Amino acid sequence: MEERSRRPLHFTLIDPHKTSPREAAEIALNAKNAGSNAILVGGSIGVYEPRLSEVVRSIKRAGLPIILFPGNINGLTPEADGVLFMYLMNTSNVYYVTGAQVQAAPIVMSMGLEPIPTAYIIVGYGGAAGYIGMARPIPYDKPEIVAAYSLAGAMMGARIIYLEAGSGAPQPVPVDAVKMSVSLIRKAGLDSLIIVGGGIRDGDKARKIIEAGADGIVTGNITEEDPSALEVIIKSIMSS
Repeated sequence: MEERSRRPLHFTLIDPHKTSPREAAEIALNAKNAGSNAILVGGSIGVYEPRLSEVVRSIKRAGLPIILFPGNINGLTPEADGVLFMYLMNTSNVYYVTGAQVQAAPIVMSMGLEPIPTAYIIVGYGGAAGYIGMARPIPYDKPEIVAAYSLAGAMMGARIIYLEAGSGAPQPVPVDAVKMSVSLIRKAGLDSLIIVGGGIRDGDKARKIIEAGADGIVTGNITEEDPSALEVIIKSIMSS
């Protein structure tokens, strides 16, 4: 395995629909203490104001960067530092490729949020994000399709390629899909970051994804259910 040129990243995902401001503050503080790099805030359903802003304000006390992970334009607040400005690559509805983005662009600019161009690719299980986003989840056993989508996203200028198995997925994005995606993107001379989320519930799975070449992972459900597992996962990827 080639030596990594940069340290792996860990993002802690908080869903403002499922998490109260008080709970969010506690999760964010635990994440900081465990070594997480940033907090992602977002969800596919039930996100509304003023709850979103209240949750983000409560997280600020932890002192980590806060990046919005919006399922739609209702997932925006000026309280955050930046936003994953996403286009859902494998949706069957053009709204999630350009429609929401056209509506969101002037709002993001007015709010002073840093936009981070992100190609969002849903694999396998898909979960709520896949259903709401009208995605055609790529089968777990088709890593070459995942890699082709990843390369396309990188060629379209995405700074982040986000491979998503879905919240609560029974298994994460396959290691082969990550490895092939990294290989194609680097072969093309592109430098998009690849992050992977969904179904990563232990240190071994996290480590294998990082060893396959991913630049970072996202954990959500496990962070809420078992805070002690977060430190184990972060230590696993940092030792990869």
